[in-house]
Formats: sequence, structure tokens, C-alpha cells
Amino acid sequence: MIYLGADHAGFRLKEQIKKYLHDQKLEFQDLGNLKLEKNDDYPEYGYRVAKAVAGNKDSKGILICGTSYGICIVANKVKGTRAVSINNVREAKFSREHNDANILCLSGWDNSVIKVKKIIKAWLNTKFSTHPRHHRRVYQIKKIEDKEFSARG
Repeated sequence: MIYLGADHAGFRLKEQIKKYLHDQKLEFQDLGNLKLEKNDDYPEYGYRVAKAVAGNKDSKGILICGTSYGICIVANKVKGTRAVSINNVREAKFSREHNDANILCLSGWDNSVIKVKKIIKAWLNTKFSTHPRHHRRVYQIKKIEDKEFSARG
């Protein structure tokens, strides 16, 4: 399952991504915003998608806001998510191979649909590396999360 979310600055791109995922016969769910609202805020949609991804190990998320940075920050507040702000195919591949990223964050202001389709295709089709150093590092991230979330208790 691929969960989608966007604020007003990413809404149009999200709608185009939905068409692309449908054409690729990929299962997705739109977690909002479901209509264009010029005064909505990205934290709500970033959180919804991050919670859905964290609760479903085999899922991924795609989030869009103006720059991609704010919504990425929100997503990374949820334990179990590894959200990345991506600008090109190379970064998309590395984020999956090296970091096992499970949420892709995109700029609604600075991306064309053609570019985004290439990024999404690369990101979805790239597997996490089998190299021990990458697994070791993701494990270290999980240990940091465990400490941080238990300290908040």
C-alpha cells in the first residue's frame, strides 16, 4: 500500500501522482487533503501518512508540500518512519538502497510531473541494500528512536 498526503501547495501534484499510480496498477490510499484548501497546513497530512506507514511494515508513503521540507520534518517525528526529501532519481535510489526510506517527500513547487514519475518509479523499484553497513546504520537509527520515544514516556 502507498499512502499519499499533501497540503494546498502539493495538492495538484498529488492528484497527478494518483493518476500515475492508478495507471501503474499500484494500490494507494489518499489520506488528504481530499480537496484544495488554500489555508490548510501540512502537519496534519504528514502525520496521517507517517502513522499509516509506521503501522504497516510493507507500506510506503508519498508526501507533498511546497518545499517538501516541512512535511518531511513532520513525518520523521513518528517512530518507525524514515522520510526523505528527494529531488532526483539518484537521490531516490540511494534513499532506498542506503537508508531503507519508507516515505518519499516531494516539492509541489519545484517538480514537473514527468520528473516526479521518474523519481517515484526509481524509489518504488529500488530495494534496500544487502550490505551489512546499511543494515547496521538503520538499526542504529532504530535504537536512537527507541531511546528518544522511551524518554518521552
